[in-house]
Amino acid sequence: MDKKIEMKIYQKAFAIRERKRGFHLITDEIVNAFPEIGNLKIGICQVFIQHTSASLTINENADPTVRIDFEMFFNKAVPENDPDYEHDYEGSDDMPAHLKAALLGNSVTIPIRNGKLAFGTWQGIYLCEHRNYGGKRNIIVTAWGE
Repeated sequence: MDKKIEMKIYQKAFAIRERKRGFHLITDEIVNAFPEIGNLKIGICQVFIQHTSASLTINENADPTVRIDFEMFFNKAVPENDPDYEHDYEGSDDMPAHLKAALLGNSVTIPIRNGKLAFGTWQGIYLCEHRNYGGKRNIIVTAWGE
């Protein structure tokens, strides 16, 4: 017996508010801005950031010290004021921000199950703000499934 699958696709672009430098949970902000996820029984959601000096990742959503340690680690791994950087005309945090964003990436993908993002226990989406004054960040969320 053949079963017809009705594929649905949703997409929304929006800006999220400016945040200070660091790692910030934005899961609720994404879910609230994109209620169409609830229309899908099963599917995939991609969250994409349209910037080269901020990034996204999925990690611990309960203990805020994890986000503090992320910031500490990346500042040690990719230091500011390196005299070898040539791209430094936007400030000492500019080139390190690009490198950190390249290491972490510009999108995350989460399965959708029964109209909700199917995170594991303690998982959430981080906005990784690598600039001291990054401004609002533009996000595109795309979800597809049935």
